[in-house]
This record gives sequence, structure tokens and C-alpha cells, in this order.
Amino acid sequence: MLIRYIKQTSTFSFMKWRVAALMLSVVLTVASIALVFTKGLNLGIDFRGGLLLEAQATTPIDTSAVRATLATLNLGDVSVQNFGAPTDILIRAELADPKQQTATVERIKQALPTTFEYRRIEFVGPSVGGDLAQKATIALLVSLLAIVCYVWARFEWQYGVGALVALLHDVITTIGLFALLGLDFDLSTVAAILTIAGYSMNDTVVVFDRVRDNLRKYKKMPLLGIIDQSLNETLSRTIITASTTLIAVLCLYFFGAATTAAFSLAMIWGILIGTYSSLYIATPILQYCGLKARTEQTVISPA
Repeated sequence: MLIRYIKQTSTFSFMKWRVAALMLSVVLTVASIALVFTKGLNLGIDFRGGLLLEAQATTPIDTSAVRATLATLNLGDVSVQNFGAPTDILIRAELADPKQQTATVERIKQALPTTFEYRRIEFVGPSVGGDLAQKATIALLVSLLAIVCYVWARFEWQYGVGALVALLHDVITTIGLFALLGLDFDLSTVAAILTIAGYSMNDTVVVFDRVRDNLRKYKKMPLLGIIDQSLNETLSRTIITASTTLIAVLCLYFFGAATTAAFSLAMIWGILIGTYSSLYIATPILQYCGLKARTEQTVISPA
């Protein structure tokens, strides 16, 4: 009943705040770019290369004690976290010299309790990590280009520009969040960004479709009025989609494994920023790009 009430009676003036919202978006985007270039991203082993060991014990593992033990080995950057159950642990370690792979694994095994059972040992070389980083970047750019081309072909070029700006905003601010918090940026993060792009664009296309229909239906209404009405008409759908998805991702973040925390956090941010960009970035761009409301011309017959 609440969702039905919102759909039928909401008259929020979204475009009233479009200038302030765009200024906020510019600040967030510039700050995100600045963070990436100054603080940098905490690239995971997927991109830097290194060792990954998954171990299991019969009793819950104290990750702090394991981390302190491995710190004495001078292995460089070492990450220790629970993996699923408290008895499972995931160790990520840098490996400066790939030739020392076997020796480093043996040092770790000797330093840790003999009761540990090692279920998985993986090695990612620096060249492989660099290749993965390059392919991840290409995949991200190609997916964004494909989405924009789809919107451009389905609607008009103004809609394509709005979609592109909104997508770039969502991707850049998500990367900036990882730079700010120093979270591991790995292949799962890239997957999260691609998911965010798809989610955001799905919401944007729904709004665009309603705007296009209303342009045909209300030929004398100003463009900003049409955009406001379209956003209000799709508001219930936006609330349902965002809230249900957010609940699922919040459960994954708070109750899921530690290895999915970064992915979940990226998705939480992506849902919020993707909904925001559909309301206050993609649609205002239509006006700035010169999309015209289709007004009727009154023809005066000669006397």
C-alpha cells in the first residue's frame, strides 16, 4: 500500500536541486580522481602478484596471532583473514622473487602450527598480475562503451551522453572509495564495478523510457516538468529495486565471509550512488544537451 501511495501521489521536485546535485557530483568525482593519483589504490595479489594459501585447523584460528607470527618472517605485505568458518584462514603474501616461491611457502608452513591443513596454495607472478590488470581495464572500458552505444541506439544521442556521464560518475567514485579506505582492489572489485554499472544503467533506462513516453504524451509541458513527472512515476520502482537489493547486499556484508567484504561494500556504495546518479545526473544532462520537449504548433488559418 505504501509503494502504491508513493507512485500515485508523489510530486517531488527533483530538478529543483539539480544544480546543487551536479556540483556535489563534480566535487566527489574530482576528489576521487585526486585520491587515486595521490594515495593510490591498494592493489590485491591478483594485480601485484604473490602467494595465496588457504589453511584449515580443528579449532578457531586467532588471525591476530597468525599475522604477528608471519610479520617476523619479513615477507612484505601480508594479509590474514578468516575464510568462511572460524577454523578456515586465507593468507596473502607478497613475493618479490618468483624463484623463492617454494622456499617462501615452506617458511610460512614452518612458522605456523603443524595442525594446519593447507587446502589451497596459489601463486600469481608479477607478469600475470599485470596482464590481469590490463584485461580488467579493457573489460571495464568495453562494457561501458557497449552500454552507452545501446542507450544511444535505443533513444537519442542526448540520452547516450547522460548515460555515459552517470556511468563514469559511478565508476570513478567507487574507485575513489577504495582509494580512500585502502581496501584491496582486485578482480572481485572489478566484478563489483561491472555489476554496479549494469545496475545503475538498468535504473537509468527505466527513467529514460518514461521520459520519452511523457515527451510524446505531454507535448506542451516544459522539459524539466516532464523529467520531474517521469521520476515521480518511476519512484516506487526505484525504491523497491534499491531497497530489496540493498537488504541482500547488507546481509552479505555483515554475515558473509571476510573475502566478500570488499565486494559487498562496493555493491552497497554502488546501489546508493547508482540510484542517485539516475535521479540527479543522467536526467539533468538531457536538458543541458538540448533535448527539446515536443510542443505543438498552433496553426492560424487566414481570415
